[in-house]
Amino acid sequence: MSDDAEAPTDGVYVGLFSGGKDSSWAVYQALEAGLPVERLLTVHPAGDSYMYHVPETRLARLAAESIGLPLTEVEPDDFAASETVDSGEQGDTELEPMERALEAIAAETPLAGVTAGAVESEFQTSRIEAMCDRLGIELFAPLWQEDPRELAEAMLDAGFEITILQVAAAGLDESWLGRTLDHEALAELERLNEEYGVHILGEGGEFETFVTDGPHMARPIELTYDTEWEGTRGRIRVTDARLGDE
Repeated sequence: MSDDAEAPTDGVYVGLFSGGKDSSWAVYQALEAGLPVERLLTVHPAGDSYMYHVPETRLARLAAESIGLPLTEVEPDDFAASETVDSGEQGDTELEPMERALEAIAAETPLAGVTAGAVESEFQTSRIEAMCDRLGIELFAPLWQEDPRELAEAMLDAGFEITILQVAAAGLDESWLGRTLDHEALAELERLNEEYGVHILGEGGEFETFVTDGPHMARPIELTYDTEWEGTRGRIRVTDARLGDE
């Protein structure tokens, strides 16, 4: 695994992509490093997932269009959590459709590697690393084990516009739904980290995000949505999404 890769002489990179801030930052950093990212890959989970960002993954289509890269979308079988399946087995099962999709891409064009937005999750990263070993490709993971606050500040300083789609943690109430993740929000998340242990980047599933604009995107994405609140957790339900003016 590398967070400082050099452009290979042969093969392309595929961005493992949900449209959220972490996978978007990994793609952006790969492009800035000169890696030949020529495709994005999104897996649409059928239910709760140990491996993937879940809410509003269909927005990845608009994000890919704005970035200017083709998108491969994977519709896996229902791998929602079951009482009879432990987390490790479910994680392995969830990875299978992604690996099959990468094998299909590799059959069409030489594949050099993938980008991933993992920060601290050994559960996710170890499985993606093992997959890359099986496929004989590199893993570019520029967020891996970096300081969460510094990463968040770097995203904002680069011009990322980030919307919070879902929250599920103590201290995060309905007012966070649809909120822009800006410097003020980061200061509040730092306080919630100290008080409740909320991860500043939401690495533990405390919140999920979508990048509506950034330096690698030609046009911003405009969202219209409703909010759904269930007492201790909630999400926005996008009713319309479109590319805005350049």
